[in-house]
Amino acid sequence: MKDELFNELVASVREGSSILRGKTKPSRSFEITAPNIKRIRAGYKLSQPEFAALLGISVATLRNWEQGRRSPEGPARILLQVAARYPDDVWNVVKPIK
Repeated sequence: MKDELFNELVASVREGSSILRGKTKPSRSFEITAPNIKRIRAGYKLSQPEFAALLGISVATLRNWEQGRRSPEGPARILLQVAARYPDDVWNVVKPIK
């Protein structure tokens, strides 16, 4: 590794360490908000069992999300974001082929 790149890497590690210890503020941060599942389901005009079936999840899971007892994580959160943003595409994927 070239000295210049190594020095940049060391400086980056030191900066990260300083941020973790609270001595330096990060130059940027990201806030990820949970999707509003009730609103997404309302947009589809589906009952809880129908919406759960559409997403391929259990009704209990959907209820836990809607009532705030649990939050969708990972692929489930992404699926909900896709369902919110591209409802027509979701319908095209899940509708039966004739």
